[in-house]
Amino acid sequence: MEFIDEELQQYAEDHTSPESELLRKVNRQTHLNVMKPRMLSGHLQGRLLAMFSQMIQPKQILEVGTYTGYSALCLAEGLQQGGTLHTIDINEELEDRVRSYFEEAGLSESIKYYIGNALEIIPTINATLDLVFIDADKINNANYYDLVIDKVRPGGYIIADNVLWSGKVLEKYRKKLDEDTAALLAFNKKVHDDARVDNILLPVRDGLLIARKK
Repeated sequence: MEFIDEELQQYAEDHTSPESELLRKVNRQTHLNVMKPRMLSGHLQGRLLAMFSQMIQPKQILEVGTYTGYSALCLAEGLQQGGTLHTIDINEELEDRVRSYFEEAGLSESIKYYIGNALEIIPTINATLDLVFIDADKINNANYYDLVIDKVRPGGYIIADNVLWSGKVLEKYRKKLDEDTAALLAFNKKVHDDARVDNILLPVRDGLLIARKK
């Protein structure tokens, strides 16, 4: 996931607004107590997500893939008063931990936290979405995109994480074409070719694909 020199990465973080005390706590406890902590958005990407949300000022946000709640807390920073952040995760073992972070942030009333299969839950969410963040199993990225695109308002945004997949979207960085990489290659092409959106792929951390619905 490291695409730039480690010292340059540190320089970028040193010149980025700091995490809140709660975000530092989530970051630290995730690395100490939860498997696969690299799934956490982290400082630099978290501040970028927060800034996107603050620019968009969304009323309705959907996040597919809560993990330990770090990115949800960042996205909620731009949420309009009275707005709702819907976040979905399949891992019920993290539920108590995540709910405690949302409660500590004072966001329990603003965040609807769903445990289950996002492919089944997304169709039940009756909302016009301003911002969507997709950060779950990569095999289903295209399916999540298809489920949300008609729910996103014109001018709304879809952001997908890990679209560079540790560089494996390029043949020289992989030994073989595995299922996840093939799915990401197809997803990136699908969004790029979709006439309904304008898109940009940013090489931030593991890659963020941002699509704006026309």
